[in-house]
Amino acid sequence: MEQLYDNYVAVLVGTVVGVLIVGGALFINFLLAPRLPSRPKGLSYECGMLPIGRNVTQVHFRYYLFGILFLIFDVETVFLFPWAVTFLDVGKAAFFEMVAFICILGFGLLYAWKKGVLQWR
Repeated sequence: MEQLYDNYVAVLVGTVVGVLIVGGALFINFLLAPRLPSRPKGLSYECGMLPIGRNVTQVHFRYYLFGILFLIFDVETVFLFPWAVTFLDVGKAAFFEMVAFICILGFGLLYAWKKGVLQWR
């Protein structure tokens, strides 16, 4: 039981050190950062030229859909690699659970394909 608490103490120490480093960096930035707002600082930078027209562009929702689909299948690979490494040791139940997981993601991919999300227009 004591060894279990030693592991948590290491995580706690790492968390406290991380919070102190980030907090210290933010505090030093707050103290040292210049705060003189001006119009040229608010302009967007376009290769050294002044922007023409609006400097805000709209991003089409397809970019977000592709990003979400990438995250879904990236998470799938994160689950698949440890499972594949321990495949022989986990048993039949874990095999069928992974098959169900892959089928659910496959149906999601099929749904996105049927809706035309994967077509770049």
